[in-house]
Amino acid sequence: MKMNVTQAPGATRRASTKGASTKGASSTKRAPRNGRFVEGYLAYLLARASHLVSRQFHAQLRDAGLALPQWRVLAALADSDGRTIGELARMALTPQPTMTKIVDRMEAEALVVRAPAPDDRRSTLVRITPKGRGAVAPLIVRARSHETEVLRGLSAGEADLLKQVLGRLIARCEGA
Repeated sequence: MKMNVTQAPGATRRASTKGASTKGASSTKRAPRNGRFVEGYLAYLLARASHLVSRQFHAQLRDAGLALPQWRVLAALADSDGRTIGELARMALTPQPTMTKIVDRMEAEALVVRAPAPDDRRSTLVRITPKGRGAVAPLIVRARSHETEVLRGLSAGEADLLKQVLGRLIARCEGA
């Protein structure tokens, strides 16, 4: 699998501004050198990166017989004692009513089970079954390998920084 993680087309590298103030700097002033709006637009860059990174792994999911929403549910449950439908919907980027239908199908396939939450009998948790764990375990190994390949060419510090900045951006946008 060949991944070329390089600078986005039309993006410019900024020279070091050690000690320089960025107060008041506007992101609209950071247009790519060629002047093309889209190639410097954050939403486009994030969507394009997600598309390019995800499509290779999604092919592996299809080969394993799992749909993307099923993978997201099983991956979210793999390291937990259970999650609510609402939590799964948020983590799987799926509307809650759709998530309920996905979980219904997965429960029918014995990949997950519903169980009462131990601390709130009104709440239900979705838990992974041994069959679900068996289906997702090798895919998690592949996902980690795929991530390593995608991040090849970045230092460990750059990869960590990328994840931290994306995490902060997500948290800020969810809180907006």
